[in-house]
Amino acid sequence: MDSETLDDEDLYLMVNLRPEETGLPVIVWISMRGDARHDVRVKVARGPRVLPFVASVSVRPEVEVVQGALTPAEFDRVKAWIELNRDVIIRHWDGDIQYSSDVIAALRLLR
Repeated sequence: MDSETLDDEDLYLMVNLRPEETGLPVIVWISMRGDARHDVRVKVARGPRVLPFVASVSVRPEVEVVQGALTPAEFDRVKAWIELNRDVIIRHWDGDIQYSSDVIAALRLLR
């Protein structure tokens, strides 16, 4: 994504989650705050490849696409998943849950 250039360290801090781990039709990435100058966001990629990101979606205060684009159906599902897992996503962002395996274990699958 043009204005959000990522380096290797940024990707290292991110957990990529496949559809079978989320119940979403897309791949999502969540991360710890690191050096981010924005609040909590979820990055979205269309599979089968985990990159490139097609959208960045804010988690708070409102769930909305802040960069890129999703179809209305994709956005509805991503928004529902974020709302279902908001606490875990924020706890990971804040560094309260640091390990990918712990994040994955705490997330709930969207049905």
